[in-house]
Amino acid sequence: MMKMRTGTAITAVMLASSLSTAFAQEATQMAANEPVVLEEIIVTGTRGSQRTVFNSLSPIDVVGGSTIDSTVSSELVDALAQAIPSFNVQRLPAADGQAFVRPARLRGLSPDQTLVLVNGKRRHRSALLGSRGAQAVDLAQIPNFAIKRIEVLRDGAAAQYGSDAIAGVINVILDDQPGFQAFSQVSQYYEGDGTEYQAGAQGGWGIGQGGHVTGTVEWTKADATSRSRQRADAIAFQQSSGLQVPNPVQRWGQPDLETIRLALDSALPLGEKAEAYLFGTYGEGDGWTDFNWRNPANTSNVYKATKAFPGWNANRLYPAGFTPRFGQEDQDYSLVGGVRGNLLGDLRADLSASYGRNRIDYKMKESLNASLGPNSPTRFDAGSLIQEEKNLNLDFSYPWESGLLAGPVNIAFGGERRQEIYKVVAGDYASYAVGPGAAEGLATGSNGFPGYSPDQAGRFDQTSYAAYIDVEAPITAIWTVGLAGRYEDFSEFGHTTDGKISTRIELMEGLALRGSASTGFRAPTPAQVYSTRTSQGLDTVTLNTFTSGRLSPSNPVAQYFGAQPLKPEESTNLSAGFAYQNGDGFTATVDAYQIKLTDRFSQSASFTVTPAIRSRLIALGVPGANTFTSVSFFTNDFDTRTRGLDIVASYALPVSDGTLHLSAAYNFNQTRVTGGGLNASDTQKRLFEEGLPEHNASLSAEYRWGDFSVLAKLRYYGKWTDSSGNATGDLFQSFGSQSFVDLAGSWNVTENVTLRVGAENIFDSYPEEATFQASRGLVYSRNAPYDTDGGQYYARVEVRF
Repeated sequence: MMKMRTGTAITAVMLASSLSTAFAQEATQMAANEPVVLEEIIVTGTRGSQRTVFNSLSPIDVVGGSTIDSTVSSELVDALAQAIPSFNVQRLPAADGQAFVRPARLRGLSPDQTLVLVNGKRRHRSALLGSRGAQAVDLAQIPNFAIKRIEVLRDGAAAQYGSDAIAGVINVILDDQPGFQAFSQVSQYYEGDGTEYQAGAQGGWGIGQGGHVTGTVEWTKADATSRSRQRADAIAFQQSSGLQVPNPVQRWGQPDLETIRLALDSALPLGEKAEAYLFGTYGEGDGWTDFNWRNPANTSNVYKATKAFPGWNANRLYPAGFTPRFGQEDQDYSLVGGVRGNLLGDLRADLSASYGRNRIDYKMKESLNASLGPNSPTRFDAGSLIQEEKNLNLDFSYPWESGLLAGPVNIAFGGERRQEIYKVVAGDYASYAVGPGAAEGLATGSNGFPGYSPDQAGRFDQTSYAAYIDVEAPITAIWTVGLAGRYEDFSEFGHTTDGKISTRIELMEGLALRGSASTGFRAPTPAQVYSTRTSQGLDTVTLNTFTSGRLSPSNPVAQYFGAQPLKPEESTNLSAGFAYQNGDGFTATVDAYQIKLTDRFSQSASFTVTPAIRSRLIALGVPGANTFTSVSFFTNDFDTRTRGLDIVASYALPVSDGTLHLSAAYNFNQTRVTGGGLNASDTQKRLFEEGLPEHNASLSAEYRWGDFSVLAKLRYYGKWTDSSGNATGDLFQSFGSQSFVDLAGSWNVTENVTLRVGAENIFDSYPEEATFQASRGLVYSRNAPYDTDGGQYYARVEVRF
């Protein structure tokens, strides 16, 4: 995989360099720096043909491609988090696969409660099951340089689009413009680590009358970061043993990562009224991160001598301890093709088929399977996870002239067939083996991340069929009403029916009120229903490893502890607000919302494995059961209510010889647990309710004059709460508000070439230090809703023809 990736990357870099990479004036429009343009035609949240941000019935954010390109990070989630305050993303170092597939939340809801579309078509999920079992789309697989704009619908839309659209919809529109552009960028943190190289190129050509083909390649190579201090037990071990240990023994920070991303967007005219289209993306990635250091003095279930291996223990292999290194290789691709156009008169049809696949291969090095003793390797193939999705859609729309209303009634209807397939591929034998030493308490499987066994491997699928109708009617010249309904039937749990009503009244020119009420759902995935997992952790008090098992809800032992078949999460959404614009460059929107969710998906409490339970698990063939200390399972566990407020404003005005663009955005988001299992645990309830800031805001000011521009941004995050890591006493740690200032300047060196230099977090601000897992060398909370690596500076050049 790396040979293909590196070769393509070198080609991209050479191409970018040979063209004196830089970028032209169009691409210098930076960030939230781009004012909200309420007259821009949108395609999300409506199936009408002339809907704009201003006359939309629901709140829409439009994030331009230049805004995305102005963010230092190569990952799309970071660009969205900086542009939209209601969108949060975490880094989660040393959190297995979540260090690479990072969880992102809209309005504080679960990552898989936001629907992601590309060019209006549903995007496939990642194969990773993250926190609380969430299985979301990996947005980082979409190359930033390929994006024309992103439309973010901040409203429930399951009645329009189906499962997952509870918090809203993110619709990524790929670039379709002719011409050529390329870029190269280098960045580094003030601490001297995390150096990241990026390069990309895009070419677009017109085809016939209105057709096009546009291709993009983007390469990134990022070095690891480390914000760690030496563990106290490592210092003590070095002093007592006389052995030299690395300082620090384990790294808390971003992983080493190299990626290559490709995108294609094309359309071919078929006569005057129809076209065929084809678009897709491809990505590969390879990265490594650290797990917890194993201390020879404390990690008894790895280092102790046993009768199973006379004269041998792990000291022979790792006398100064070891830090397992966890790696991920991923491959992701999607392809969507179809035909759209007018059938009869104004009746428009769109027939499309899509296929998406995400594969994650896990690997370990500098580890061992202690239960195999001297026969254990130190490198492991831990197995693979694969998510496949196949969609078939037929959509119609028709502007019906009733003669009774102020304009045509847009009637949209259609159907969908969707199949999800989840596969677990077993790792090599040593990665999951229960060796002879297990009977004497030695840990099984590759230490840090036990591999998937043949008993856990398999293929699981789910098929659904859906039909919908979506109507928008202009009752009068100033009043529009929308109605939508969707019926969907799933092979694994039954059917759902959801509806939405929305309305908009323009009180006067430039001022409109809007509101909506809807129901929604998120269907459980085959991975959540059927998969099982053996995982390993490190006790923060004893610093010894432990092994736990996640069972399928259909497992008899899980049912003994109360497991039930999974069912959909269901929501009721309400929103109301207004949009304003004047002729002097000022725009503003204010929207309040409430989202009630029932039967929210989570992982159950952990149940202690007694000898009797262990015997039953072993009899059922559950892998690793003889070393389990606890088991859990996925469940519909609790209910919540989320209330919030979004305020967005922008203003463009002439100042001296240039133009000043001002923008501001604020989000208040409060979630409360209202029932279920989580409500019974005061500790978990508080962490869930306060784990993200309730207040987030961003301000930006950009001044453009001639060939120059300067941009300043302020990002604000309110207070939030994390676990303290204490077993008793003060169980929580509160973190105060945090602000970051970004500054950048650009110069159009020629008509085609632009240079930009700048820094994010220019004042090198850090949050308060965390006590949680401080015994493991952690300095800043791994759960922080922002980057905790400090200031970062960069330089970027781009060319466009």
